Amino acid sequence: MADRSDAPHLPRSAPIEAYGNGGFAFAEMSHRGSLLCLPDAIWAWPVTRPEEIDKASLARVFAAADGIDTLIVGTGTDVWLPPPELRNALRAVKVVLDSMQTGPAIRTYNIMIGERRRVAAALIAVP
Repeated sequence: MADRSDAPHLPRSAPIEAYGNGGFAFAEMSHRGSLLCLPDAIWAWPVTRPEEIDKASLARVFAAADGIDTLIVGTGTDVWLPPPELRNALRAVKVVLDSMQTGPAIRTYNIMIGERRRVAAALIAVP
């Protein structure tokens, strides 16, 4: 099946079961590359470095902001301080940005979806 950027990998949210080797496992599926996990779907995300995270790469988050309270950003193995303009743009649509390395981001995301919170995650794949 071709990987089409206009079609989600999964038409719902799901916990991330495993990560590493450049990808993720969730809902009995695996995906190589980064992921954008929204409340209604999980998408391939072309970002490979924190410096690539901006309003354009998070367009789906902004489009779905009315259903999201928190965006967890998994920055791979790097620590990343989000630029103030991105944090402010998200705050303007009432989304709190929480940035951390991908491992802790997945654990936090899984807990929050388990609590049925309105959470999204942008996760950079790690080697």
